[in-house]
Amino acid sequence: MRDSEAGAQVRQQADQVQVEVTDCRAEDAHAVFGALNALFTSNRATEDVPRGSPGMQPTVWAASVDVSEAPAEVAPRRLTEPVTVTLQGGYQAVHRLHAGLARTFAVQDVGSASGDQEKEVQLRLRTRKMPS
Repeated sequence: MRDSEAGAQVRQQADQVQVEVTDCRAEDAHAVFGALNALFTSNRATEDVPRGSPGMQPTVWAASVDVSEAPAEVAPRRLTEPVTVTLQGGYQAVHRLHAGLARTFAVQDVGSASGDQEKEVQLRLRTRKMPS
């Protein structure tokens, strides 16, 4: 791989955030992924409706989100209950995605872990108060 190709690949990876959605109903996961697709570009199609696991097994839904472009304007989305979301990626990319989610949901920081070049943040999303 040439240096210019390697540099482009590193920049592209720097704009990627891995997102995991857990502790919620499938329709709430769908609302979160729909919001992410409206805000940014994702590898998860909008029409890809998450399905729950049978039984009492916890379900984790995942997507990779490209935050290289400024987030689009989106309306707040409704959730039936709080949703746990984990973001993992470069510091700036995680910050951009966090800020985008805060436009759509009420966001509570639950915890974080920082590495040399990456950050992991766990959030609780709730329905944001709708403007009157």
